[in-house]
This record gives sequence, structure tokens and C-alpha cells, in this order.
Amino acid sequence: MDKEDADLALPPLPPLPDISTILPAIGAIPASPPEAASAPEAEAEANDPDSKVISIKPPIIVADLATRMGLKSFILMKDLIALKIFVSPNQAIEPEIAAKVCEIHGFVFEREKREKGAGVHKQEEVIAEPEAPVEEPEELLKPRAPIITIMGHVDHGKTTLLDTIRKSRVASSEAGGITQHVGAYQVFHNGQPITFLDTPGHAIFSNMRARGADVTDIVVIVVAANDGVMPQTREAIEHAKKAGRTIVIAFTKCDLPTANIMRAKTQLAELGLQTTDFGGDTEFAEVSAYTGEGMEHFLELLLLQAEVLELKANPKGHARASIIEARVVAGRGATATAIVESGTIKVGTPFICGPFAGKVRNLSNDLGESIKSAGPGTPVEIIGFEDMPHVGDELVEMDNERAAKRLAEERQAERRSARLVNPLKARMEDIFSMVNDSAGAQKLKIVLKCDVQGSVEAIKNALESIESKKVECQMLVAGVGPISESDILMASSANAIVIGFNVKVEGKAVKSIKSEHVQVKLYSVVYELIDQVREAMKGLLEPLNRENIVGLADVKKVFKLTKGVAAGSYVKQGKILRKAHARVVRGGVPIFDGKMSTLRHYQNEVDEIKVGSECGIRLGDFDEYLEGDLARSVN
Repeated sequence: MDKEDADLALPPLPPLPDISTILPAIGAIPASPPEAASAPEAEAEANDPDSKVISIKPPIIVADLATRMGLKSFILMKDLIALKIFVSPNQAIEPEIAAKVCEIHGFVFEREKREKGAGVHKQEEVIAEPEAPVEEPEELLKPRAPIITIMGHVDHGKTTLLDTIRKSRVASSEAGGITQHVGAYQVFHNGQPITFLDTPGHAIFSNMRARGADVTDIVVIVVAANDGVMPQTREAIEHAKKAGRTIVIAFTKCDLPTANIMRAKTQLAELGLQTTDFGGDTEFAEVSAYTGEGMEHFLELLLLQAEVLELKANPKGHARASIIEARVVAGRGATATAIVESGTIKVGTPFICGPFAGKVRNLSNDLGESIKSAGPGTPVEIIGFEDMPHVGDELVEMDNERAAKRLAEERQAERRSARLVNPLKARMEDIFSMVNDSAGAQKLKIVLKCDVQGSVEAIKNALESIESKKVECQMLVAGVGPISESDILMASSANAIVIGFNVKVEGKAVKSIKSEHVQVKLYSVVYELIDQVREAMKGLLEPLNRENIVGLADVKKVFKLTKGVAAGSYVKQGKILRKAHARVVRGGVPIFDGKMSTLRHYQNEVDEIKVGSECGIRLGDFDEYLEGDLARSVN
């Protein structure tokens, strides 16, 4: 080293002191930590029963539970698979399942409850669910108005019939003379009240029955004498039978020269509704909504049926009501039409409705007049919801607003947990593996929709004749027409599978398929349908029904032609074949299955279109394409 460099060199640093002598001086650690001190603490912790208690508030995420137990997620996944629970680490499980997993590893699971206050003086506050309706003492019960739902095929005169009863102009105010919403009205006949529900077909009836909140006492099936039984008539009858309600037939348009009531009665007899003049027990009335003929007899018949049912309720009990219609009104917020089941709803009543709390701010009757209270059997419009309720939800009176809000928070937390758990609906591929030997044969419940009645009968007979010792085929509905939202709701409530043959899925049903997690299977070849159901019932159907996708086209624009509608598409994968099978998929949900009728490249009819090219596609008589749909060409 040069002399100049040596002058610039820094002196060596002094040695650092032992850190063990510094930390005790500043109080960071004990001066002389005894090694043996940790052993008694660890032993005490191991013997402490509270250290083996896992307390989690739902939703119970698998990864969180594993962390609390000091385990890796894959260990819990293995335990869950052994329990036949298949979830990912980020999904939730039910408290009962969490308790079983904790027990396997020597832990005790406790569901954490809401607490009030802070610090060491915490006081548990548990808001109990409202008690289920109980049988009231006879001396407290008073007669109530019968609740009657009018159902039937479109344009058979349901709303016009009610219009005549109310002597109003309801039908003329509807778009196209067809009911677009649900109306609840109350009329008086000979001094006795009757509450009517007018529905668009049967959708509301399906919603309410699916949620177990049907308040209908009597179902009036409207059948036009000139048309007879139609597809929606059949479906309405199926819904009424499933709900176990009293059925009364109203034959309308009896004044028309083309009326043929005998034919309509014969068709109803084939559906199991034998009218009293045919030796059955189904009451009926022949009416004309325009002339008023038969209306007096019709109303007397309804009151007679109500008298037989002995409809009573306690007007002084806790108020309960069922939501039959809900909407948001500008300047008024969430508004709902409800039917009071028991008790009396008053202005200022705090309530819980589904997952939402509220307080009645305003009540109005079916004429739009403000009222202060509404008793059993009365239709009423309610304002005061914190959010829009669902059709079929039950409104229950609470002791105070605070209790209602607490319970609403609990219910919303449970619903979030349920969405995370995401319980799987029935799938054809899994039906055989779901067989429980101790519970007997597993049922494969089916909602079948076909293009024509002949196909319905043939497929229904073929499926019901399949022999299986462990799986039984149960046909809930077998009808003609597209797969509707009502079909999806029925399948959801019954945990059934929807099968369509040569039919499409209605646009409204697509959202329900996703939200209700219902499996829909579409077919255009009858033997494929029957073979797959047979394989599912015998446990031979593959877990994933794989299809060989030849090509995939994205619908970019929809063109109206002189004969139908074509989808202007761009082939994004493989190739589209003119002779191949085709399927339309919307948002991941198949909505049509069939053969391709047209495949064009500009003006030329071609046999195939390769990837990167544009084309025009038509599938059978399907004409409800939307931009963003996918057209699959499959083998």
C-alpha cells in the first residue's frame, strides 16, 4: 500500500458487543431467560381445553379453518374428500361438516355468535328466528277471505273475467290486453270478501311454491270453450296439483258460436280433472265475461268451496304476509304487494322479510287508497323495505326495528355462506353415485319439454320403462313448448333435471338456470336422449359428457331475412360444417340444439367455413340469436 493510500485508510471498527448483553438492558427480553420456562407453558397450553376449541363465524372457509387448526389446506381437503365433500380451499363448508373435520384432528368446533359491546365485558346477543306459525286457539280464530288464484292459457280471458267481477277496466290498460304483472284485488259478494290473484300465466305461482310460501286457497283454471285445453292450461293444472290446492274450472267464451264445452271437459278428464256432471269431484262454472252470464253462480261456487275449507285466522296475532309482487317505484323506493296471512299489519310495524328488515311507512289497498291497517286475507301494498324483497318471501312482524335489523344481518351472512358453499343440484352424471342404500332407490326427477305432443308421450313412456334397481325415474312435468323460467323454478324446487327435445330455452330462463344451478340437457336425436338417461340410471354415464367440438363461431350480428333470422358469425376456432350437429350457447348455457339448415359465405351456400372467416348461420327454426352467442359445430 502506498503512503498516500495508507493516510486515507479508515481505522478498524471496534468489535460489536454481545447482543444478549444489550437487550436485557433495554428491557426487550428477560435478563436470563430460562430454557425450561417454555416447557411448562407449552404443556399448559396443550392441556388448556380452550386451545382445542375452534370458533368461527360463518362463512367457514376451508383455508381459514386449516389455519386455525395449524394445518395445511390439502390435509383438510383430503378429509373432506373422504366425507364426499368436494370443494376448493377458497370455498366454504357447512358448520356440521366443519365440526366433523375438527373432530378428526382432536378439535372442538363452535359456531361463533354475534356479540354486543367491547372489551372484556362482552354480552352475547342472539336474535331468535320468528317462530313458525302454530295452531291458534279456536276462540281466537275469525273467518277470513278466501284467496283465489286465476290461472290458464294466454288470451283465454283470465283478466277479462276478473275485470267483469270488479267492474273495472283492468284488461284494457294492459299492453296488448295481456297481463304483464301480478294483481291482487278484493271484491265483495253478498257481503263476503273474496281476494283474487291475477297472474301472468303461472310464473308467480311457480315462484311462490318453489319458496314454500304459497298462500292460495283455491285455484281457478280458466279454459276457453272455443279453444279447449292448451299447453299453458296443462302446465297450470300441474302446478295446482303439485301445490295440493282445490281446483275449480271456469269455462269462458261460452257465448261464442265455436264454443265446444263437451270437448273441453273431455280433455280435462284426460288430465285427471273429472267435472261433477261427468261423475267427478271438480266443480265448474260456465261464464261469459262480456255478457256477465254465469257470474253470480261462479262467485257463489267460490264462496261455497271456501266454506268447505273453513278458512280462519287470528287477526290479533303477530302479523305474517306473503309477498306476491315487488318492484321499485320512483320516489317511493322498494314497494311490494302482499297478502296478509294472519295478524294485522299496521303503519309503523317493524318487520323482517327474507334477508331484509323494514318498517311499514305506508299501506294502500287494491284501489290505491291509503289505509292504516290490513287484516287476514287482505291484499295490501307496502312501502318501507330497505331493499326489494323476492316474490314468495314471508314478511313477519318483529318486536322492534333493532331486532329486525340484527336478524337481517344474520340472514344475509347465512346467505353469503350458502352462496360460497354452492350446493350442487342434481346432475344426470352423478345420479347413480348419489344412491343411498339405507334410503332406498334414488329418484331421477325430470322436467320434460318437447316440440310436439307425440314426442312427449313417446319419450315419457320410454324413460319410465327403463328398468333400474337403484334409480327410479320420476316425471314431474311432460309438456309441449320451449323451456321456460317456470320449468327451471320447478326443477330447482324439486331438485330435478330439465330435458328438452327439439325445443329452445327462453331468454328469461337462461338467468334462472345460472342462479338456480339447474342442469338442462338438450337433444335433437331421440335415441341419444333415451340412451343417456338409461346410462345415467345404471351408472354408466361418464362424469363429464364430452362432445367433440369441431368448430366455434361467435355471433357478431343478427340479420332478419324474408324467411326467418340468420346469425352473422365469425369462426374463431376449428371449422363450421354444414352437415354437422350444432348448438347455440348463451353465457355458458345451451339454449338450442339441432341441425344446421343454412351455412353461407356471403351469398354462396357452402359445406364448411374455416377459422378466421365470416359466415351466415341458420339452425332449424331457431330465430332468437343475440350478439355474443356462440354457435358450436359438434360431432
